[in-house]
Amino acid sequence: MVASSLLGWMGGTMLAEAHLAARFLPSNPSVRPPRRSNPTATSVSFRRVSTRNPSLEALKDRLIRLADSGRIDDALSTLDLMADRGIPADLVSYSVLLRSCIRSRDLRRGRLVQRRLLDSGLQFDSVVTNSLISLYSKCGEWEAALSIFEEMGSRRDVVSWTALVSYAAQNGMQGRAIAMFCQMLETGIIPNEFSFCSVIQACSKSEYQWIGWAILGFVVKMGFFWWDASVGCALIDMFAENDDLLSARKVFDGILERNAVVWTLMISRYGQHGRGRDALDLYLEMILSDFEPDRFTLSSVISACSDLESLEFGRQMHSQAIRLGLAHDACVGCTLVDMYAKCSLMDDSRKVFDRMDEHSVMSWTTIISGYAQSSMHDEKAIELFINMINGSVRPNHFTYSSILKACANLADSQVGQQIHARVIKSGLAFVNFVGNSLVSMYARFGRMEEAIRAFDSLYEKNVVSCNAIADGCAKNYNYEQAIEVLYQIQSMDMGANAFTFASLLSAAASIGMLSKGQQLHAQLLKAGLRSDMGIGNSLISMYSRCGSIDDACQAFGEMNDHNVISWTAMITGFAKQGDADQALKLYQNMVSAGVKPNAVTYVAVLSSCSHAGLVEQGWEHFHAMQKDHRVAPTMEHYACMVDLLGRSGLLEDAFKFINSMPLRADVLVWRTLLGGCSVHGDIRLGEIAAKRILELAPEDPAAYVLLSNMYAEVGRWEDVATVRHAMKERNLNKEAGLSWIEVENIIHKFHVGDTSHPQAQKIYAKLDELFARIKEMGYVPNTNFVLHDIEDHLKEQYLLQHSEKIAVAFGLINTSGPKPIRVFKNLRVCGDCHNAIKCISKATGRDVILRDSNRFHHIRNGECSCNDYW
Repeated sequence: MVASSLLGWMGGTMLAEAHLAARFLPSNPSVRPPRRSNPTATSVSFRRVSTRNPSLEALKDRLIRLADSGRIDDALSTLDLMADRGIPADLVSYSVLLRSCIRSRDLRRGRLVQRRLLDSGLQFDSVVTNSLISLYSKCGEWEAALSIFEEMGSRRDVVSWTALVSYAAQNGMQGRAIAMFCQMLETGIIPNEFSFCSVIQACSKSEYQWIGWAILGFVVKMGFFWWDASVGCALIDMFAENDDLLSARKVFDGILERNAVVWTLMISRYGQHGRGRDALDLYLEMILSDFEPDRFTLSSVISACSDLESLEFGRQMHSQAIRLGLAHDACVGCTLVDMYAKCSLMDDSRKVFDRMDEHSVMSWTTIISGYAQSSMHDEKAIELFINMINGSVRPNHFTYSSILKACANLADSQVGQQIHARVIKSGLAFVNFVGNSLVSMYARFGRMEEAIRAFDSLYEKNVVSCNAIADGCAKNYNYEQAIEVLYQIQSMDMGANAFTFASLLSAAASIGMLSKGQQLHAQLLKAGLRSDMGIGNSLISMYSRCGSIDDACQAFGEMNDHNVISWTAMITGFAKQGDADQALKLYQNMVSAGVKPNAVTYVAVLSSCSHAGLVEQGWEHFHAMQKDHRVAPTMEHYACMVDLLGRSGLLEDAFKFINSMPLRADVLVWRTLLGGCSVHGDIRLGEIAAKRILELAPEDPAAYVLLSNMYAEVGRWEDVATVRHAMKERNLNKEAGLSWIEVENIIHKFHVGDTSHPQAQKIYAKLDELFARIKEMGYVPNTNFVLHDIEDHLKEQYLLQHSEKIAVAFGLINTSGPKPIRVFKNLRVCGDCHNAIKCISKATGRDVILRDSNRFHHIRNGECSCNDYW
């Protein structure tokens, strides 16, 4: 029907020509088509009715003035006064009243006016009837609007049809909108600019875009394309909605009479689709064309600067906003706050916020989100949130999501629970955006019962919800639940889109299920998503996190283009494998390719230096990140430097570095120093680090455990007992060692001395056999790694029962070469297990890939990729 209607108007040849013209529109047509007039356009003329009664004219003028100013109740009172005096109102008066109701979307008063109209006995004209259709359609009363429309019969005009087409297009009835547009054409009515805008909006849905091309040809033929900015904007939106920015730009270039709205729309669409550089270029072209930007233009350009982290251009835009008197505008102010926050300049962000004339929920949320995302100012985010709720502004779901993230970063469960209570009172706990943040927060706290409860309470679970709970389960070693959620995501009816697969791949990587990741890889190839950059990045991350660095390299090589995430994922992968040379080489290639490294990139670079003991290179990159790339160091970067110095035995240098930091060191930094002290046996500095940790986080069991281990290694058993007693008093528990291995899509978990597995008897028999073999090869159990005051022969037996050894034995029983045995461990692998597994690898000829909490160990023929430095 669509094709026949359009062909009837244009003819098949004309349609084809117009279609081609739309694809190859000249930027400056030499011949301008004549401007078309619209003979059917309807307007209301409010001419004074000639009358001999002056009170009649005065009352009617008063009614019209009141209605036009939005004082509908006063206008209705005037209508009642006219009725009391026996002065009849005419259709013009009722049209003005209806127009006022339409403008304010006031259906109740609109119905009152309709009732008065019916009581008046006046014969409705097309203006009044169209007003009633517009009233009901714009107030969401489709059936009522359609009923009036059908009663009009032959009196329907372009306004009547357009009102219904517009409603259908805006309310998810795109097919109905297009069908009605075609019916209008069949009745011989010529569309106007509003008709075209409405039907083009309906064609924004991907399945109807081919009809949009036909409409474009129609628009070009009638001359609207070159002259009417509103139609041009609708076409730009239609193409942008379908990620066809090339066609959107051709439409933009073809509009001869552009105004600031058209420029702003094209700039904003570039920004929203990740084309920030094009947005900035177009803005410069707009300025050179003597158009003055408004607050919406500036907001769009500043947002593009945020995405590009283009601080220099962003500052220029800030200056432009000041010159135009728009710096204090709420919209511009919020985008400036966001830009400075994303460029890690929270002081500048706060200055802009403080200088804003008024604060809305949007401005409060933007600054709170900026502090939460910076990960160094979470306490300030909470402080601002308290100021916000003490004022007159109510937080929304975006605010709650940001502040819950800050609580998660601080590991402050008490404040997090209080905010959760406020969320419940506000009725937002069931909203996905907030619910997902609750799940993530509780998972970060390790409180999976609350996380699962928050997940189950969501009205409608989406991929983000499922991925949050799967990731939380994986991080807290609840693999059965994680796998269950993983399959739940696949069963959800969300379609095979890129985001779904990216979430699934992330969940599989968190669990370490390589086979599941490979299955997903095959499925996404069948779904035709191979070229998607986000998918490529997810594949790199999944394979590298599962220890398959060769597959990660292949995924990287098969991508058509690489962004900062692609490069960073590969650098991180090599850093975790301990291949610092390859990681730093990739970093240099990234910079040479013109890709600007970000804060996450430098975490990977500094980590690779740390794992290889490259102290000089680490310092060079730490200084270069600020000097060459203007990346402000975060607490994570400082922790990387402390780790680099600590691993290398430069503990005094690490301590001095912490004291010289411009920021107060957090738990992560002190815990990193404590870990280095534990490795090198520096009890004096270890005690200082532990004290600082317990001042900042008295409920953190890691400090107690590391300090206890240091005392145990030097035989200070009384101090060990004191530390463990303090843990018991605080009801703190050491995180139990856990190792797991995937065999045939099933995760098998093992704790120290685990006998619960169905194959426990076979596993321990295998361990006895292995230990007999490797002892003959020269392996001697290192009982120094048994941190308990027990007899030596018991220490050797205890070492035999470490979880990673049990997992390796299980892998040898249930898998065959040349497939490597992949074992994952929640804690750092102990030195004795590392030596034993190297010997087992040599004795059996099997490769073992062991991922502990710090890195991967690729063990082959008795040698490890870490070179015994971890």
